[in-house]
Amino acid sequence: MKTLCTLCPRRCELNRDQRGFCRARINRGGQIVSENYGRLTAIALDPIEKKPLYHFYPGNKILSVGSYGCNLRCPFCQNHDIAQVGEDAVPWRFVSPDELVGKAMELIPAGNIGIAYTYNEPLISAEYVLDCAKAARRYHLKNVLVTNGTASEATLEALLPWIDAMNIDLKGFSQEFYDKVGGDFETVRQTIRKARGRTHIELTKLVVPGMNDTEEDTEAMAKWIAALDPGIPLHVSRFFPRYRMSDLAPTPIATVRRMADVAKKYLKNVYVGNC
Repeated sequence: MKTLCTLCPRRCELNRDQRGFCRARINRGGQIVSENYGRLTAIALDPIEKKPLYHFYPGNKILSVGSYGCNLRCPFCQNHDIAQVGEDAVPWRFVSPDELVGKAMELIPAGNIGIAYTYNEPLISAEYVLDCAKAARRYHLKNVLVTNGTASEATLEALLPWIDAMNIDLKGFSQEFYDKVGGDFETVRQTIRKARGRTHIELTKLVVPGMNDTEEDTEAMAKWIAALDPGIPLHVSRFFPRYRMSDLAPTPIATVRRMADVAKKYLKNVYVGNC
């Protein structure tokens, strides 16, 4: 008998011991569990601006952690070595929520303000994020989510009370674009709508040549964001060759700056990244 995973809109129906599309969730005895729970592949103390978050405790640092797997298949994935693989393709070590919070506390003298769940897609291990976030909140640590925004409403509602800030990738501004990365455009927009006003949010658009580098795409995106709140920060970031698009040249800096100029017609806080 198959069991339905309801974590994200993909809604994988999994046989016993079968993993989902994300490579991180599995049917164990008729229950869908996060197989990558606590399995960290990356851990670093980063500047908060690297998330990127420019309007959330700027000048501070945050303990950043990631696992493996993702529920999208972006051909330009900038972290494909962990996001586009499963448990057998990357080294990992188990870190319990209490251990992670302890590490975050130890780093306070170094400027740490909390924990950022990032690098791969953290929402596919929502149970771990929730357990860590609750433990971190007890010690007044901040919780930051860096995400593609592809999650069910129930998943988001469970996490939002414990998340202090989010950077959400708004990768393109059409379902046609999201078809190319295996995602759902409306789900991402709904995530942004629901998060706004309940936590601090900033958005990122990675400008990929030939995919979302038109002024029309950026203008439509900026207009939509402005209708929600023109003060929402937008990070317009430069693509570098990665994963299945490693033969493509980096986005011209002039293109990135032109996209930012288009967005600035509608938004108050637009930043250029990776240039």
